Amino acid sequence: MTRTTTALLKTRLQQNDMSDILIAPGIYDAFSALMVERAGFEAMYLSGASIAYTRLGAPDIGLVSFAEVCETVAAIRERSTLPMIVDADTGYGNALNVQRTVRRLEQAGANAIQLEDQTSPKRCGHLDGKSLISCEEMVGKIKAAVDIRRSEETLIVARTDAVAVEGFDAAIDRAEAFVEAGADVLFIEAVRDVEQMRSVTERFASRIPLLANMVEGGKTPLKGARELQDIGYRLAIFPGGTVRAVAHALDAYFAELRRSGSNQGNAGRMLDFAGLNELLGTRSILENARQYG
Repeated sequence: MTRTTTALLKTRLQQNDMSDILIAPGIYDAFSALMVERAGFEAMYLSGASIAYTRLGAPDIGLVSFAEVCETVAAIRERSTLPMIVDADTGYGNALNVQRTVRRLEQAGANAIQLEDQTSPKRCGHLDGKSLISCEEMVGKIKAAVDIRRSEETLIVARTDAVAVEGFDAAIDRAEAFVEAGADVLFIEAVRDVEQMRSVTERFASRIPLLANMVEGGKTPLKGARELQDIGYRLAIFPGGTVRAVAHALDAYFAELRRSGSNQGNAGRMLDFAGLNELLGTRSILENARQYG
């Protein structure tokens, strides 16, 4: 990670031109990060849920550890310089834990760090049965994160899950407190309809960049980037779409392989050996190694 990468994300999100919403596809490892960069996106979103899906084969119910997230961030940063927003769940504890989380993730290569107001263990924002810490405790976590970051260009994304637990009005009240506490980006999770989305942007869009979370089959209506931009959002994440697409592709791949016992039928839906090595940059890596004998 370079300072330029971090500054780029902050500048991009804080610009006033609403005609250019930032799209951040979900990633879960270095390979998916390479694919996002290859596709020409400007940023990527490291999804805690997607790490659980792919690394643990488990749902997003708070099973992923802080160490596993740090390790994943570092591995991604070795292979990609694309600005990275990192889902840090609850910060893995109290305000002191949050400070350690922010320090470590910043060192590993995160450009923005997302914290949420659920209790631990948390669960996916679009699952039922969530519970929240107090607004006061979350405000303390946000302030702790802002105070400890090494660079003011590292963004703190504050998420509230209060819509599903305490109602929309309570979520707005929490969001106001999070803005006051110094959050750089605001994320009100699982808003239920366009009316609520517009209420959020009318209240906050002139003061702070707003994040829209697009979850296929989730509680928030799916909208395209252009629609979200028109509503007033500056950042759209698609955190789990990558894993869902991969799962669909693997279903088809394995079904054909089992049916035919060959990859001939899959040839048009997969990279060959040369294509994969081109994606990985194998030639340039080996050429670089030659200078060392």
